Amino acid sequence: MRMAYLDTCCLIYLLEDVPPFSTRIRKLLANNLDVTLCLSPLVRMEVLVKPMTDANAALIADYEDFIAAQQWLPIGNAVFESALRLRVQHRLKTPDALHLACAQHHACTEFWTNDERLTQAAASGMLVRTLTP
Repeated sequence: MRMAYLDTCCLIYLLEDVPPFSTRIRKLLANNLDVTLCLSPLVRMEVLVKPMTDANAALIADYEDFIAAQQWLPIGNAVFESALRLRVQHRLKTPDALHLACAQHHACTEFWTNDERLTQAAASGMLVRTLTP
């Protein structure tokens, strides 16, 4: 089974219609109907900051509905340990290291992002798809 971890930026592009990336993520989704999209609590936290700050109830509901329909990946102590190693070894920012460690810990086969730096840090065998326009 193919499992793709959806980085925060991808979800923002998709639900907030951010060109040209929204077109790219929609095309990626259309061409990969067999993939299970995976999200973590960190993705939820990151995407909800701006809509909550702006009191945008409609966008908050859109995010919550989308998130509820995807595969939920918890972040436990093992993920934090892996993220620490990724952060040190690849000089990643903490959120990026946590996202990647979560995907690896839960055996995601793909990682969808807009950050090409994560390609080098990803474990062998994990396909990293970057949303280049």
